Amino acid sequence: DIDLRMKLNMSLLRIENNNNIVTVYLNRPDKRNAMSFALLKELYQTAQRLGRDRHVRAVILTGEAQVFSAGIDLSDLNSSKQRAFALWELIKPQQSLFQKAFLVWQQLPVPVIAALEGYCFGAGMQLALAADIRISHPNTQFSIMESRWGLVPDMGLTQSLKGLVSIDLAKELTFSARIFDAPYAKQIGLVSHLDESPLQRAQALAEEIATRSPDAVMAAKSVLNSMLHQPLKTALRSEKIWQLKLILGKNSRLAQLKDKAPETTYLKRQFQD
Repeated sequence: DIDLRMKLNMSLLRIENNNNIVTVYLNRPDKRNAMSFALLKELYQTAQRLGRDRHVRAVILTGEAQVFSAGIDLSDLNSSKQRAFALWELIKPQQSLFQKAFLVWQQLPVPVIAALEGYCFGAGMQLALAADIRISHPNTQFSIMESRWGLVPDMGLTQSLKGLVSIDLAKELTFSARIFDAPYAKQIGLVSHLDESPLQRAQALAEEIATRSPDAVMAAKSVLNSMLHQPLKTALRSEKIWQLKLILGKNSRLAQLKDKAPETTYLKRQFQD
């Protein structure tokens, strides 16, 4: 039983298995399910396990306390130990943990459905985008928030956002870090469905998909993904290089100060493209 096995090792996720439809809950309700580095590791490990289990028919990603995720846990970014870990992840030639923990859901051989409520910000948005289908409560708020902290989305956004919205809208939302509502997200294609009970809708859809051949569903996911995802290395490398530059730069720290002290001013641009 997946649920029992994973409960032995996972503390920041809660996992339920109902007739081989597995629901993965982000389980930091006191932090609005903000994503710590430890949570990212659990997400990656969980996805790897699910991918190896041939009984699983679908996966639902959601959050406890009617909140999906308020984004990355800034306390990790401000910890010297965690900062050193992040720098190593960005320097090494392979995909970083921040990329793997999200892109792995695209690579699962089963459909992944995100059930969204409350906040879907920053890292939460990037996790939702890694799902195959997104079902949102009409009151959910969204943001590609990284530029607010002087950072760039580096969790596979170059792959997960591809094909969903036009490039000009992708740039506008990323440049501005604007918060927008679920009806607008549905209008531009970031959300598949709006529903007052997104988790129930996701469960019903998963049950419908589970009536089909698991091999056919797996193959369908593979061929449809191949339409969008051409060579990954260039785009993923660009994410890592720019994130590394920004973390080492001065304006990233000023951005975090500015959130608490709006009078903080930025330095002139430090980098050339």
